[in-house]
This record gives sequence, structure tokens and C-alpha cells, in this order.
Amino acid sequence: MVVSASWNWEPGEQMLLDLGSCREKYEWIEELHASADGEKIAAVVNVEGEFTACVNGENWEDTYDRVWGLQFSPDGRLCGFAQSMGEWYVAVDGATWEGPYGYAWHLLFNNDGSRIGCAVQQDMRYGMATEGQLWDTFYANANNFTMSSDGSSTAAAVQTIDMGQAETEKFAAGTYSVAVDGKAWDHNFVNVFGVSFSPDARHVAAEVRSGMYDYTICVDGKMWDTTYQSVWAPVFHPTTQAVVAPVRQKGQWTLAQDGRGIWPTFVQCWHPQFSADGQHLAAIVSPKFGRWTVAVDGTPWNASFGDSVTHLAMSADGKRAAAVGKEDEKWSLLVDGKVWQGKYDMVYAPRFSADGAHVGAVIEKGGKFSYAIDGKEYGRSFEQCWQPVFSPDSTHVLLRCVENDKYYRRVVPVSEITG
Repeated sequence: MVVSASWNWEPGEQMLLDLGSCREKYEWIEELHASADGEKIAAVVNVEGEFTACVNGENWEDTYDRVWGLQFSPDGRLCGFAQSMGEWYVAVDGATWEGPYGYAWHLLFNNDGSRIGCAVQQDMRYGMATEGQLWDTFYANANNFTMSSDGSSTAAAVQTIDMGQAETEKFAAGTYSVAVDGKAWDHNFVNVFGVSFSPDARHVAAEVRSGMYDYTICVDGKMWDTTYQSVWAPVFHPTTQAVVAPVRQKGQWTLAQDGRGIWPTFVQCWHPQFSADGQHLAAIVSPKFGRWTVAVDGTPWNASFGDSVTHLAMSADGKRAAAVGKEDEKWSLLVDGKVWQGKYDMVYAPRFSADGAHVGAVIEKGGKFSYAIDGKEYGRSFEQCWQPVFSPDSTHVLLRCVENDKYYRRVVPVSEITG
């Protein structure tokens, strides 16, 4: 998410949309979405049997048979999919790409939001489009869609060889590969998953099933020398271009870098994440059966959860980490190895402030939503709210929420919540 110093960070609140009044105007409203800066609230609306999107109560000019999948791009444009006469378009701030497509889904954005991509089905073949430009080659199947951080390239796992449902020998010989900007690697695999770009967009890695019982990592079409019982999705080191992935050997999981084990073994290990400078590496691990926690640089935290751990996040400097954990049907936040006292019906993905001093998350309890910052709950509850956004100087937090059927943008000093 782009966070800008140019946004309005003055403490205070703005009521930007009365949803109750909107409900009188439309047949119905669904898919509420708030922009990153909190200045816009969008929804899919039904107008006399047709659909469009509204932003702060103002409709897009055109109406469609259906609109879905609204998202704000990192630079604040409202994007979604629109159907008309059985065909699909990508709509950006109400203007559609040339299209149409047989179907379109899975919006993707580069880091600053200047480039938009998506998955596309055309004449029952599958591929991708970026800014309305289709891949030259489409395939019998495509999945695991991704875009490079600068938006210059897209990639996906693709089925390069057509086959019938009963052609098991053909499947076992390998029919899947990775396509980068529509061009497939020369080598086929039984399956391909977890496609990812290097930070400079010059390299692509994926988890591949190289045989019926063998798995490994493939980088730019070249497999690691070692095969494993299983693997999870790879990640690139931010500066060295080394590739790290969770791998399973002899019934135990570890992290391997370029085919060589670098961590101790665990019952499970997944979702690895580097700090921005690459100096620290964290992952969700199971040190023993039935217990979950986070390991940083190979060392697991002492605190653990019995049900699950998810939504791993690291501070920009890599000195802190957080994750959401579940124990006995209640959720909490695990930060730097310590569990927050609050227990909730749900805790959503945590976010660190720019300086790493603060961490916040949306919490849910009794059907109501609120915020928790540094373990302290905000003293108000809402019908809906979005992830907190810290100011660039880390002193304020932007709260985007629906209260009493009205959408508010609030900027609150962090100290007001944490005391």
C-alpha cells in the first residue's frame, strides 16, 4: 500500500458518505471498499435493475448487467469487472479497457499502482492482460497469476499441452509450465504452483512437481538439483536474488536457499518473508505437532497457538515481527514472541508503522469491529472497518470505518489509543 506524506494527516474526522441515504437511492448496495487514503468509499450499486459503481455517492456514468470485484489501486483508482451482453470488461474509474473478454478476474497491481493486470479467459483459453494488452499466447489452463513489483511483467502457471480427462499418462509426463509475459518455459512439469518474481523483475521462481512423487523449486526454467517430498512457494532475497523456499525431507520441514538447507527442521514451515534489507528472514512454523508460532532467522518464539498462525508481517527494518494466532476458537496477535492479552472472534492482518515502533490490526468481537494498537483497544466499535494506516512519521493512524451506517475517515494520534 502506498502511504503518502501528502495525505491529510490532521487529527479529526470526516463523514464522507451516509449509507442510509444511499440505500434509499439504490435497489441495494454491496462490496464496500475504502481507498488507502480514506478519502473515497466505493460500492457496487443496483440502479433500476442494472449495476454500476458509486464513489462517495457519485455513480459511474455507464451501467452494466453485473459489476463485481471492486478494488482501489495503490494510487487510488477504483477498478473492477463489468459484464455487458454476456461479455466482461475491466473498468478503471468508470472507463473500460478495450476488451471484451469471455471472462476476467484476479486484479493485480504493481507497487505504486501505475500498472494494472488481471487474469483473462478468451475463447476458452487462459492468460493475462496488462493495461488492456493481452498475452500473445493463451493456454488450456492458467492459475497462480502474479505481477512484478514494477509492473513490467506478468507470469502464471500454464497448461501447455491440451489433454482429455482420462489421459493420465500425458498428465504424468508433464503438461504444466510457467509463462512469463505469455511465453512458456521450455520445460514441462506435472504441476506448477507459487509463481513469484524477483524484486528487479528479471527472474521468476515457482514450486514444481517434477515427477509423481518429487517436488522442487525451478528458477527461470532451471530446477534445483535436489528434489523433496514437498515444497511451498519460493521467495527471492531482496538484494542478492537468492531463492528461499520451505522444503520437506524425511518427514520434516526446513527452509532451503538455492537448494541448500539453511534452517533447523520443523513439523511444518511456510510463508517465509524477508525484511526489506534482506538481513532477517521469518516464517510460520510448527516446532512440534499441534503447535504453531513464528521463527525469525531460524529461532522459533516460545509462545505458540494450538489452532493456527497466519498473516505474518515484519517491520520495515526487520527488527520486529507479528502474526495472528488462534487458540481454543479465539484469536489474538503474536508480536515479537509475546501474545496480546485481548482475545477476539477474529483478528485481521497486522500492520507496522514506518519506524516499527507501533503495530495495529482490525479486531472483531460480538459482530462488531474495532482497532487495537500496541495491544490497546480503541474505545469505539463499528459495523465495518479497514486496516489501520500509520502516518509516514508514525505519530498518527488513519482509521477508515462505518459507524451508524455512515462512512468516516478519522485521523487519530497513536498516543490517544495507546495512552
